[in-house]
Formats: sequence, structure tokens, C-alpha cells
Amino acid sequence: MSKCALVTGASRSIGAAIACRLAKEGYHIAVGCHSESSIEKGGKDVVARCRKFGVEAECFVADVADFSQCERLTKEVTARFGGIDVLVNNAGINRDALLVRMSEEQYDAVLNADLKSVFNMMRHTAKLMMKARHGAIINITSVAGLFGNPGQANYSAAKAGIVGLTKSASRELGARGITVNAVAPGFINTSMTDALPEKVRNDALASISLNRPGTPEDVAGAVAFLASDSAAYITGQVLVVDGGLRM
Repeated sequence: MSKCALVTGASRSIGAAIACRLAKEGYHIAVGCHSESSIEKGGKDVVARCRKFGVEAECFVADVADFSQCERLTKEVTARFGGIDVLVNNAGINRDALLVRMSEEQYDAVLNADLKSVFNMMRHTAKLMMKARHGAIINITSVAGLFGNPGQANYSAAKAGIVGLTKSASRELGARGITVNAVAPGFINTSMTDALPEKVRNDALASISLNRPGTPEDVAGAVAFLASDSAAYITGQVLVVDGGLRM
């Protein structure tokens, strides 16, 4: 296989797990990083882990909330690997606060990083995939975008927007052989959930049918499936990976 997968926000956590899983499946990996600092703090390690599977991997820097930087990123990855066969829009941030205390800056920052970034990347990579008449786009949303979450009006709005964007894009791109799906993680062990108060963590865990938090690898497995030929007839769907949190 000589296909390439571009994973944004891939220097750590869920993004890193996705990059490594796709490398295991035989994809060359473009590790999207927000900054040079992200490369030093995790990107280089992800590249080394991916290369152990016998594929090529390289870090690329771009702020995916910036439309022009996404255009540059797409061109750089294409020049390096010859194309982009799989796009995983994973990059995102959170700036939690109660609605009545949330600043405009907190709201805008999350909408730009979590939602506009998905539009930016799909806008530029879809043209390549349309020309090739194949491709898979997987957008990482969240159960917060499906059910809401107190203190996360901005995050929930952005993740809900990803669902609508995914479904619309799937209708537009399907005729060109491109699938567009989303994965909605639930309570996953990451630095974000590690920072939650103990009571919040315990309450969340008590609601999970499988009686354990998810792992980044659980999410990566779902992404690998949607990127595979086994999912060639699946598009416009949201695959929830929450261990039975929201049944």
C-alpha cells in the first residue's frame, strides 16, 4: 500500500493513537501539529512510532483554524506523499465555562479550532480526492455534540456542527467515491478528562455500561474501520464510541 493519511492534532492523545493505528494498517502518515513546540513535545515521538510499522511518516505544522495555512498544509503533504487518501480531522481545543460566564473569545476560539478547522481541511483536500475519485474523510466529533454538556456550550456547538458538516459533505462527495463519516468519542482517558474533578469523573464512569473509560486506541480502531475497504459503503454516519454512556 502506498496510500497517505493526514491526521490533524496528531502529536498526542487520540490523534497520536489514530496516526499509529493507520500506520499499522499500512498508511504513510502526515502528522499534523499545531506548532514547532507540538513537534518537540510529541510529534517526533509519533513519527518514530509510526515508522516502526515500515511506513513513512513526517510532521507538518499548521494552525488548522487558519484557512490559508490549511491550503499550505495540503500542498506540502501532497508534495511529500503524492496525495491524501484519508483525512482525519481530529484537532481541537476546549475552553470550558458556564454559558453566562463564557467570554466571546472563549466561544470563538473553540468554534474556530474545532469546527472551522474541519471546513478548512475538507475544503482543500476534497478537491484532491474528487480528482482521484476516491478518499475517506473521518471527522472527530463528540457525544457532547449529540447530547450537550454543562459548561461546554462552545464545545458542544462546535461538535454538533461537525455532525451537520459531515452529513452535508457526504451528500456532495459521494458521487466521486469519497466517504465522509464522523466518530463521536465518549469518556476517553486523555489529559482533558484527567483534569476533571474526581466527582465528575466518578459520575461519568458510573453511567458507562462497559464499566470503564475508553482509551485513545478504542477511538483509533473506529477510525481505522471507517478508513478501510470494509466501510466503503458507509457514509454520512456518526459512529459513537462511548462504551454505552448514552444509550
